[in-house]
Amino acid sequence: MRQTERVTYTGAVAVGGPFDTRVLDEIEIRKLAVGEWENNAYLLTCRRDGTQVLIDAAAEPDRLLELVKAGSAAGRLDAIVTTHSHTDHTEALASLAAVTGARLIAGADDVAEIESTTGASIGESVRSADVITAGHIVLEVIELRGHTPGSITLVYREPERVAAAEAVAGRAHLFTGDSLFPGGLGNTEQDPQRFESLFADASTRLFDRFDDLTWVYPGHGGDTTLGAERPHLNEWRERGW
Repeated sequence: MRQTERVTYTGAVAVGGPFDTRVLDEIEIRKLAVGEWENNAYLLTCRRDGTQVLIDAAAEPDRLLELVKAGSAAGRLDAIVTTHSHTDHTEALASLAAVTGARLIAGADDVAEIESTTGASIGESVRSADVITAGHIVLEVIELRGHTPGSITLVYREPERVAAAEAVAGRAHLFTGDSLFPGGLGNTEQDPQRFESLFADASTRLFDRFDDLTWVYPGHGGDTTLGAERPHLNEWRERGW
Protein backbone atom coordinates (compact mmCIF):
# COMPACT_ATOMS: atom_id res chain seq x y z
CA MET A 1 0.00 0.00 0.00
CA ARG A 2 1.38 3.39 -0.91
CA GLN A 3 1.95 5.94 1.83
CA THR A 4 -0.57 8.41 0.42
CA GLU A 5 -3.45 5.94 0.26
CA ARG A 6 -6.11 6.39 2.91
CA VAL A 7 -6.73 3.14 4.73
CA THR A 8 -10.24 4.21 5.68
CA TYR A 9 -11.67 3.56 2.20
CA THR A 10 -14.10 0.66 2.22
CA GLY A 11 -16.14 1.15 -0.96
CA ALA A 12 -19.33 0.70 1.08
CA VAL A 13 -21.78 3.45 0.11
CA ALA A 14 -25.56 3.78 0.27
CA VAL A 15 -28.09 5.90 -1.59
CA GLY A 16 -28.65 9.11 0.33
CA GLY A 17 -25.39 8.66 2.22
CA PRO A 18 -21.97 10.25 1.77
CA PHE A 19 -19.45 9.34 -0.87
CA ASP A 20 -16.31 7.37 0.02
CA THR A 21 -12.88 8.62 -1.02
CA ARG A 22 -9.74 6.72 -1.90
CA VAL A 23 -6.53 8.77 -2.17
CA LEU A 24 -3.78 7.31 -4.33
CA ASP A 25 -0.44 8.82 -5.35
CA GLU A 26 -1.76 10.62 -8.43
CA ILE A 27 -5.56 10.54 -8.26
CA GLU A 28 -8.44 10.54 -5.85
CA ILE A 29 -11.37 8.19 -6.41
CA ARG A 30 -14.76 9.20 -5.03
CA LYS A 31 -17.57 6.65 -4.99
CA LEU A 32 -21.22 7.64 -4.61
CA ALA A 33 -24.42 5.56 -4.68
CA VAL A 34 -27.38 7.11 -6.50
CA GLY A 35 -30.86 6.26 -7.77
CA GLU A 36 -33.49 3.62 -7.16
CA TRP A 37 -31.23 0.91 -8.56
CA GLU A 38 -28.43 1.86 -6.16
CA ASN A 39 -25.94 2.61 -8.90
CA ASN A 40 -22.33 3.49 -8.21
CA ALA A 41 -20.84 6.60 -9.79
CA TYR A 42 -17.09 7.19 -9.62
CA LEU A 43 -15.29 10.52 -9.83
CA LEU A 44 -11.58 10.45 -10.64
CA THR A 45 -9.67 13.62 -9.73
CA CYS A 46 -6.07 14.26 -10.75
CA ARG A 47 -4.11 15.51 -7.75
CA ARG A 48 -1.68 17.42 -9.97
CA ASP A 49 -3.90 19.51 -12.21
CA GLY A 50 -7.48 19.04 -10.98
CA THR A 51 -8.68 17.20 -14.08
CA GLN A 52 -11.84 15.20 -13.36
CA VAL A 53 -13.52 12.23 -15.03
CA LEU A 54 -16.91 10.84 -13.99
CA ILE A 55 -17.69 7.19 -14.66
CA ASP A 56 -21.45 6.65 -15.13
CA ALA A 57 -23.76 9.64 -14.70
CA ALA A 58 -26.36 7.22 -13.45
CA ALA A 59 -29.01 9.26 -11.63
CA GLU A 60 -29.62 12.18 -9.25
CA PRO A 61 -27.78 14.88 -11.25
CA ASP A 62 -27.81 17.35 -8.34
CA ARG A 63 -25.98 14.89 -6.10
CA LEU A 64 -23.54 14.05 -8.89
CA LEU A 65 -22.83 17.74 -9.35
CA GLU A 66 -22.15 17.99 -5.61
CA LEU A 67 -19.72 15.09 -6.03
CA VAL A 68 -17.98 16.93 -8.88
CA LYS A 69 -17.70 20.06 -6.72
CA ALA A 70 -16.20 18.00 -3.90
CA GLY A 71 -13.26 17.39 -6.22
CA SER A 72 -13.30 20.83 -7.82
CA ALA A 73 -14.93 23.82 -6.15
CA ALA A 74 -15.37 25.34 -9.60
CA GLY A 75 -17.36 22.30 -10.75
CA ARG A 76 -14.78 21.28 -13.34
CA LEU A 77 -15.66 18.07 -15.14
CA ASP A 78 -13.56 17.15 -18.16
CA ALA A 79 -15.22 13.91 -19.26
CA ILE A 80 -18.07 11.53 -18.53
CA VAL A 81 -17.49 7.90 -19.51
CA THR A 82 -20.52 5.61 -19.69
CA THR A 83 -19.75 1.93 -19.12
CA HIS A 84 -22.83 0.68 -20.98
CA SER A 85 -26.19 1.65 -22.40
CA HIS A 86 -28.67 0.54 -19.72
CA THR A 87 -30.78 3.49 -18.64
CA ASP A 88 -30.04 3.14 -14.92
CA HIS A 89 -26.46 4.14 -15.82
CA THR A 90 -27.40 7.11 -18.02
CA GLU A 91 -30.37 8.91 -16.43
CA ALA A 92 -28.30 11.94 -15.40
CA LEU A 93 -26.04 12.01 -18.46
CA ALA A 94 -27.75 14.70 -20.54
CA SER A 95 -28.34 16.97 -17.56
CA LEU A 96 -24.80 16.75 -16.23
CA ALA A 97 -23.31 17.20 -19.68
CA ALA A 98 -25.36 20.35 -20.23
CA VAL A 99 -24.25 21.86 -16.92
CA THR A 100 -20.56 20.95 -17.11
CA GLY A 101 -19.77 20.79 -20.83
CA ALA A 102 -17.88 17.55 -20.26
CA ARG A 103 -16.78 15.30 -23.13
CA LEU A 104 -19.02 12.26 -23.47
CA ILE A 105 -17.42 8.88 -24.11
CA ALA A 106 -18.87 5.37 -24.46
CA GLY A 107 -18.24 1.96 -25.99
CA ALA A 108 -18.73 2.05 -29.76
CA ASP A 109 -21.42 -0.62 -29.91
CA ASP A 110 -23.55 1.09 -27.24
CA VAL A 111 -23.35 4.66 -28.55
CA ALA A 112 -26.52 4.55 -30.67
CA GLU A 113 -28.60 3.19 -27.79
CA ILE A 114 -27.25 5.74 -25.34
CA GLU A 115 -27.94 8.61 -27.71
CA SER A 116 -31.44 7.30 -28.42
CA THR A 117 -32.46 6.98 -24.77
CA THR A 118 -30.76 10.10 -23.38
CA GLY A 119 -30.78 12.61 -26.23
CA ALA A 120 -27.12 13.29 -25.45
CA SER A 121 -24.51 13.29 -28.20
CA ILE A 122 -21.58 10.96 -27.52
CA GLY A 123 -18.51 12.70 -28.86
CA GLU A 124 -16.09 9.79 -28.59
CA SER A 125 -16.72 6.09 -29.19
CA VAL A 126 -14.07 3.69 -27.92
CA ARG A 127 -13.03 0.06 -28.26
CA SER A 128 -10.54 -2.28 -26.61
CA ALA A 129 -7.00 -0.92 -26.36
CA ASP A 130 -8.16 2.65 -26.88
CA VAL A 131 -6.87 5.11 -24.30
CA ILE A 132 -8.92 7.88 -22.74
CA THR A 133 -6.81 10.83 -21.64
CA ALA A 134 -8.02 13.78 -19.62
CA GLY A 135 -5.17 15.89 -18.33
CA HIS A 136 -2.96 13.48 -16.40
CA ILE A 137 -5.69 10.85 -16.01
CA VAL A 138 -5.11 7.94 -18.39
CA LEU A 139 -7.65 5.12 -18.71
CA GLU A 140 -7.33 2.06 -20.91
CA VAL A 141 -10.52 0.69 -22.45
CA ILE A 142 -11.38 -3.02 -22.40
CA GLU A 143 -14.55 -4.30 -24.06
CA LEU A 144 -16.42 -6.97 -22.11
CA ARG A 145 -19.18 -8.01 -24.47
CA GLY A 146 -22.30 -9.74 -23.22
CA HIS A 147 -24.13 -7.64 -20.65
CA THR A 148 -24.62 -5.21 -23.55
CA PRO A 149 -22.88 -5.28 -26.94
CA GLY A 150 -20.68 -2.30 -26.10
CA SER A 151 -19.99 -2.71 -22.38
CA ILE A 152 -16.57 -1.42 -21.40
CA THR A 153 -14.25 -1.66 -18.43
CA LEU A 154 -11.84 1.17 -17.67
CA VAL A 155 -8.34 0.49 -16.34
CA TYR A 156 -6.41 2.97 -14.25
CA ARG A 157 -2.85 2.01 -13.36
CA GLU A 158 -0.90 3.43 -10.47
CA PRO A 159 2.63 4.65 -11.32
CA GLU A 160 5.43 2.14 -11.72
CA ARG A 161 7.47 1.36 -8.63
CA VAL A 162 11.02 0.02 -8.35
CA ALA A 163 11.50 -3.35 -6.67
CA ALA A 164 14.79 -5.25 -6.63
CA ALA A 165 16.20 -2.70 -9.10
CA GLU A 166 13.45 -3.48 -11.59
CA ALA A 167 10.49 -1.36 -12.64
CA VAL A 168 7.22 -3.01 -11.64
CA ALA A 169 3.87 -2.02 -13.09
CA GLY A 170 1.67 -0.25 -10.59
CA ARG A 171 -1.50 -1.79 -9.22
CA ALA A 172 -4.45 -1.80 -11.60
CA HIS A 173 -7.91 -0.47 -10.78
CA LEU A 174 -10.83 -1.73 -12.90
CA PHE A 175 -14.13 0.12 -13.28
CA THR A 176 -16.28 -2.71 -14.60
CA GLY A 177 -19.80 -1.30 -14.88
CA ASP A 178 -22.22 -4.24 -14.79
CA SER A 179 -19.84 -6.78 -16.31
CA LEU A 180 -18.11 -8.01 -13.15
CA PHE A 181 -19.29 -7.99 -9.54
CA PRO A 182 -18.33 -9.67 -6.28
CA GLY A 183 -19.63 -13.19 -6.84
CA GLY A 184 -20.07 -13.25 -10.58
CA LEU A 185 -20.50 -11.70 -13.99
CA GLY A 186 -23.19 -9.31 -15.15
CA ASN A 187 -26.67 -10.36 -16.20
CA THR A 188 -26.83 -11.95 -19.66
CA GLU A 189 -30.53 -12.85 -19.36
CA GLN A 190 -29.89 -16.60 -19.51
CA ASP A 191 -28.66 -16.29 -23.08
CA PRO A 192 -25.87 -18.91 -23.47
CA GLN A 193 -24.13 -17.02 -26.27
CA ARG A 194 -24.09 -13.76 -24.38
CA PHE A 195 -22.83 -15.48 -21.24
CA GLU A 196 -20.08 -17.29 -23.14
CA SER A 197 -19.02 -14.00 -24.72
CA LEU A 198 -18.84 -12.22 -21.38
CA PHE A 199 -17.14 -15.13 -19.64
CA ALA A 200 -14.51 -15.40 -22.39
CA ASP A 201 -13.80 -11.67 -22.39
CA ALA A 202 -13.59 -11.45 -18.60
CA SER A 203 -11.35 -14.52 -18.43
CA THR A 204 -8.88 -13.51 -21.12
CA ARG A 205 -8.98 -9.74 -20.87
CA LEU A 206 -9.11 -9.39 -17.09
CA PHE A 207 -8.23 -12.52 -15.13
CA ASP A 208 -5.49 -13.73 -17.49
CA ARG A 209 -3.90 -10.31 -17.66
CA PHE A 210 -4.14 -8.69 -14.23
CA ASP A 211 -2.88 -9.95 -10.88
CA ASP A 212 -4.79 -10.77 -7.71
CA LEU A 213 -4.24 -7.31 -6.17
CA THR A 214 -6.22 -5.68 -8.96
CA TRP A 215 -9.10 -3.72 -7.45
CA VAL A 216 -12.59 -3.95 -8.97
CA TYR A 217 -15.12 -1.11 -8.75
CA PRO A 218 -18.50 -2.40 -10.02
CA GLY A 219 -21.60 -0.55 -11.15
CA HIS A 220 -23.60 -1.61 -8.07
CA GLY A 221 -22.67 -2.74 -4.57
CA GLY A 222 -19.35 -3.23 -2.87
CA ASP A 223 -15.87 -3.51 -4.34
CA THR A 224 -13.80 -6.64 -4.75
CA THR A 225 -10.45 -7.81 -6.13
CA LEU A 226 -9.57 -10.22 -8.89
CA GLY A 227 -7.86 -12.37 -6.28
CA ALA A 228 -11.12 -12.76 -4.36
CA GLU A 229 -13.05 -13.75 -7.49
CA ARG A 230 -10.50 -15.86 -9.39
CA PRO A 231 -11.13 -19.14 -7.47
CA HIS A 232 -14.78 -19.06 -8.56
CA LEU A 233 -14.37 -18.84 -12.34
CA ASN A 234 -15.11 -22.53 -12.93
CA GLU A 235 -18.16 -22.30 -10.70
CA TRP A 236 -19.49 -19.35 -12.73
CA ARG A 237 -18.95 -21.20 -15.98
CA GLU A 238 -20.72 -24.33 -14.75
CA ARG A 239 -23.77 -22.45 -13.52
CA GLY A 240 -23.93 -20.25 -16.64
CA TRP A 241 -24.28 -16.91 -14.88
